[in-house]
Amino acid sequence: MEKTWPGRSDRCHFNSLPLLNPHNFTDQIDLSRKTNSFKNFYIRHNRFSLRSSPPSSESSEIHRDFSALPYDVLAKIAATFSHQNLRAASLVCKAWRDGLRPLREAMLFLLWGKRFKHGRGGVRANLHKALDSFLKGAARGSTLAMIEAGLVYWEMGKKEEGIELYQRAAALGDPAGQCNLGISCLKVEPPNPKEAVKWLYKASVSGHVRAQYQLALCLHQGHWVEQNLSEAARWYLSAAEGGYVRAMYNTSLCYLLGEGLVRSYRQARKWMKRAADRGHTKAQFEHGLGLFAKGEKMKAVVYLELATRAGEIAAGHVKNVILQQLPATSGDQLMLLADNWRALPSSH
Repeated sequence: MEKTWPGRSDRCHFNSLPLLNPHNFTDQIDLSRKTNSFKNFYIRHNRFSLRSSPPSSESSEIHRDFSALPYDVLAKIAATFSHQNLRAASLVCKAWRDGLRPLREAMLFLLWGKRFKHGRGGVRANLHKALDSFLKGAARGSTLAMIEAGLVYWEMGKKEEGIELYQRAAALGDPAGQCNLGISCLKVEPPNPKEAVKWLYKASVSGHVRAQYQLALCLHQGHWVEQNLSEAARWYLSAAEGGYVRAMYNTSLCYLLGEGLVRSYRQARKWMKRAADRGHTKAQFEHGLGLFAKGEKMKAVVYLELATRAGEIAAGHVKNVILQQLPATSGDQLMLLADNWRALPSSH
C-alpha cells in the first residue's frame, strides 16, 4: 500500500531516485530567443561586468565580447544544459562553439547510455555498457551524465561511487543532483541528516519538486530537523503546484486537517481530486468516498474501481455496496469508463 502521509511513529519513506526524462535531439529551437538568454546570463555572471569595472572603453568592450568568457567558466555554466540548450549556446559565437564541444560530445554518450540502459534504439540492454557511456559523458562535464551514472552505481549497490557523482553534479548547481545527494545522505548508514537537508533545501529553492516533497516530509516528521508544520505545508503546496502527485495528496490532507494550512474542505477536495486524476491510489479511494458521501454514486464507483485495480482492497468493498444501489445496467457502463480512464500528466 502506498504510504505518503507520515504517522507519529513512522520513519521517513523515501522512494527510488528519479530518472531524468530522455532529451529530444531533434526539436526545433528558437535561436534568437535562446541565444539572447545565454547572452543575458553571461552579462549577469561575467566577472568583468560594468557594475564592477571602471567606465572605460576597454572594460565595455570586454563586457560586450562574449567570446572572452574563459572556457572553464563556460563549461561550469553549461554543465547542466540539455542537448537542445547546448546547440543553441554553441551558436552564440565560435569561441563558445569550441568551448562547448566536450559537452556536446557528452550528450552523445548520454544518449547511448540511455539506449544501453533501457534496451532501446536497436541495442540490447546492458547496464555495464550504459555505465561506461554515462561515465564518459560525466568526464566531459555533463551533470546529466553524472546523475545517470550515479543512479546506475546505486542500482549496483556501489553507493559511495554514486554519491561521489551526485556530489559533483550538486556542486555544479544541478537541482536533480542536489536532490539525489540529499536523499542519498538519508539512505546511507549512518545517515547524515544535516547534509541531506542542506542539499534538499538548495534543490527546493531551485524549484525541484521532488526535493520540495522530500524536504516537506523531513519538516513534517521532525526526525532529522525540528518539526515545522507550516514550512512542511508550504513545501508540499509548492511541489503540488509543480505537478508532484504525492505532494498533491499530502497538501489535501494538510487542508483537511488544518496542519500548517488554514483548514479548507474546498481546497482539500480540489487537491485530492487532482491527485486522484493523476493516478494516486489512496487519493482515488478517498475521492471516491467523498463523491459517495455527496450522493454522486456513479462517479464514485469509477474512482473506487480504479483504486481497487491498483490494490486498494477496501475500495472494492465500498464499490460493491454502491453497485447494489444502482441499476443493473450501470455496472458495465461504469467498468467501461474505468477501462478507458487515463491518468493526467504529472511530475510523479
